[in-house]
Amino acid sequence: MGKRWLILIGLFAARTVFGFQYQSVASAAPFLMADLGIDYGQIGILLGLYLLPGIVLALPGGLLGRRFGDKRVVALGMGLMAAGGLLMALGDSYTLLVAGRITSGAGGILLNVLVTKMVADWFAEREVVTAMAMLVTSWPLGISLAMVTLPTLMAASSWQAAMVLTTILSLVGLAGVALVYRAPPLVAGEREVHSPRFRFDRTELLLVLLTSLIWALFNVTFAILPGFAPALLASQGYSVVAASSMVSIISWLLLLSLPLGGALAERIGHPNLVLVTCFSALGLLCFLLASWPTPLPVLLALGLLFGPPAGIIAALPVEVLHPDHRALGLGLFFTIYYAVLPVLTALAGFTLDVSGNPAVPLYFGGLLILLAIAVLALFRAAQRAATRVCPGD
Repeated sequence: MGKRWLILIGLFAARTVFGFQYQSVASAAPFLMADLGIDYGQIGILLGLYLLPGIVLALPGGLLGRRFGDKRVVALGMGLMAAGGLLMALGDSYTLLVAGRITSGAGGILLNVLVTKMVADWFAEREVVTAMAMLVTSWPLGISLAMVTLPTLMAASSWQAAMVLTTILSLVGLAGVALVYRAPPLVAGEREVHSPRFRFDRTELLLVLLTSLIWALFNVTFAILPGFAPALLASQGYSVVAASSMVSIISWLLLLSLPLGGALAERIGHPNLVLVTCFSALGLLCFLLASWPTPLPVLLALGLLFGPPAGIIAALPVEVLHPDHRALGLGLFFTIYYAVLPVLTALAGFTLDVSGNPAVPLYFGGLLILLAIAVLALFRAAQRAATRVCPGD
């Protein structure tokens, strides 16, 4: 019992570095622009490049995990994160920053896919929702830590120091995973018996696709809030600083609502009820935020209600994938997610461009999270059909 929670802590720390390194460019933006003469568009490209490798690397990452072992691929991923951070620290041109960002992002993708699979292996039989909720918390925690620490570091030293710090933390995370992680006996035995070939039946493929769409819709709705809600509040008379500070409440509350909400959802024991209730409430709150005269209570409710569904959704692939298929299945899960996320986020921006109304992206986000209810219904129907066809599986 204690061993698997210790392993979760080690994997949580490694994934926190993933979020920390992602945020490093955003925190360093003023310093990069002043030193290298780049503009906001180029900063935006650097931000996007970190997750872009997920479209092509998530599935191969799962294959590599089956072929060479999860811990080795995580070590490779964190090594690439360290190398990318160092390349950015040494870079004196935008081209080198791009190269470093792609390198570190590729490593982060490998880390993310395999760490999720490793947690699933240890917790699939018990407390998987709580464990996944805790793991998901590591991403916003890493971002928040970077926002708090890096500006002070760079003001006292340089933006290169921030990039060096991401390298150091990546190496520390690598060492931590190497020390604490051991594969569960069942997974180790399966790896000895089964070949690493890509083997999915059509049912698994469909179910993983649907779970990934639910995860994408959930995350896009969340991403729309910090991306577009400040502009909405500013149009209602709030200052830019006040608007951004108010919306940031959602992210800070997530640090509590994700793990506590996951544990509560698992204790309630009715995942469909929790998901439908939270999705419906989140959709309503997105609409209310656009018109409610006092946005603070709405923002507080959003921060609390985004917590419970995350662990449940992250655990859905574990429900439907054979243990021997988890690495491949989660690779496919993240491939679809990384492909859908930027498209829907861009569409949210497009709705603002077309309408000229800062409330419209919030309406779009509300519709997306309500659409997730329909996708959940399709997922459960397909899952029940698969159970009837293969009652012994």
